[in-house]
Amino acid sequence: MQISFPQEPAEYCGRDLVLAFPAIVDDERVQCAITAEALEDHFGAASLREQDLVSAFDRHRREIERAARELLGEIGKKPVLLHSGYFRFYKRSA
Repeated sequence: MQISFPQEPAEYCGRDLVLAFPAIVDDERVQCAITAEALEDHFGAASLREQDLVSAFDRHRREIERAARELLGEIGKKPVLLHSGYFRFYKRSA
């Protein structure tokens, strides 16, 4: 399975309090997202404000994409939502 992440800006969804970002899985676009809570709890977002969430995402994008890649590898071409609880057990690497 080929997985890549286009370097497009993450999109803020205030209704769901997530940042969405795309993945390309075997030439098909798949929606990925990370919750604001995960960005606060694990990636240092100062608040739920869009600017703070985007800043935390940008600083930790590679690690967030690595986690999304792992989930996509497990579930295939399905949308991924990264919750705070996932990162409690996800093995973070430098």
